[in-house]
Amino acid sequence: VQLQASGGGLVQPGGSLRLSCAASGFTLEYYAIGWFRQAPGKEREGVACITSLDHTTYYADSVKGRFTISRDNAKNTGYLQMNSLEPADTAVYYCAPARPGIGWTEDWSKSARYDLWGQGTQVTVSS
Repeated sequence: VQLQASGGGLVQPGGSLRLSCAASGFTLEYYAIGWFRQAPGKEREGVACITSLDHTTYYADSVKGRFTISRDNAKNTGYLQMNSLEPADTAVYYCAPARPGIGWTEDWSKSARYDLWGQGTQVTVSS
């Protein structure tokens, strides 16, 4: 059972990256997918989430209008399209599954609500 984030790299400000979150050993379709990031010396923060059934999406204010979360259940994979990247977006990005419950509108960004943290992927935005 594993969830692997990939697709990170070095990009100039204003550039784009597409991160992937591939699940193995379980069916990601039954879970919400959350993307988090952690910069050096900072706490892990929720970036975006997409639910399992109706694909409701949630975004941190800092990425609204720039990032888009999506999923392809047939490929057992989630995605995070990141456009107009800024140096402040530099961090290790992680994905994790969760089962939303009551209060998810407030709880989606809380890392304690997620399980199965895998290795992240480094995103560096620099000129």
